[in-house]
Amino acid sequence: MGKNYLLGVSLCLIAVLSWGAMFPIMGPALKIMDPFNFTLFRYGIVAVIFAIILFLKEGPRAFLPEKHFLKLWFLGTSAFAGFSFLVFLGQKLAGSSGALIASVMMAVQPLLGVIVGWIYRGTKPGKFVFMSMLVAAIGVFLVVTKGDPANLLGGQNTLLATILILLGALCWVIYTTGGADFKEWSILRYSTLTTIYGVISVSIILTLAISLGWLEAPTVTQVQGVSGALVYMITLAGVIAVFAWNLGNRLIGALNGILFMNLVPVTAFVITILRGYQITSYEVVGCLLTISALVANNLYNRYRLK
Repeated sequence: MGKNYLLGVSLCLIAVLSWGAMFPIMGPALKIMDPFNFTLFRYGIVAVIFAIILFLKEGPRAFLPEKHFLKLWFLGTSAFAGFSFLVFLGQKLAGSSGALIASVMMAVQPLLGVIVGWIYRGTKPGKFVFMSMLVAAIGVFLVVTKGDPANLLGGQNTLLATILILLGALCWVIYTTGGADFKEWSILRYSTLTTIYGVISVSIILTLAISLGWLEAPTVTQVQGVSGALVYMITLAGVIAVFAWNLGNRLIGALNGILFMNLVPVTAFVITILRGYQITSYEVVGCLLTISALVANNLYNRYRLK
């Protein structure tokens, strides 16, 4: 096993462990500040950091969108407005179990990617993939309902939260899928421009929402209250995780890298339990079912490629 491969594995581990921890960390922060203003603070600073690095590394011409302005705007809005707004609003609505539901939804992103690829590129999945998606869906259902469908059907917030988180995960899959159209660009350039355009969309949406009275501008006390979560989300779960994930996948291959997404719910489960959450056996079984479906699908893809 070469040094580059080991480096790639290490980078992927850093990324997914950082992302797994962000949901339990966001739990207390969402009780202080709404996910919309939090998103502006988080990605606004990330956009500045990305922009400085891109300017120093590739120069001012790298900021030109060329003929891709509308596509970059759509993808950036999908990722940095759609994903954050929907996922963290869903986590807030779901309450104490929100971190677990959100983390499991992140793990099923590879299977959501199959659906997006089918619609976007016309790549029809095989029967085994459909079976994997079904098993993963059963696992997600067990986590969300804790084995009792009444928890989903009887609790409006739980059902709405699950739908929002699923749509948010789909937004990130669309962003990732769209990145394949920019192979001639560096990862840094694509990440920076989409982040900038996404933050512009977030700013416009928040300005309208505040002016119409739907949201209130955050207070200094609120900003201070979420400062720890902001630092984590900007650095580890933001800049560092994105670069580590993209570079790690380039070193070990996307087929290997995607397996690490299974550690996102595992990390969230461990941290949530350590913070006093009483996990049910149904949630454990659901998580294991989902992870098993993803691993089986990955192994099947390897076999098919051979």
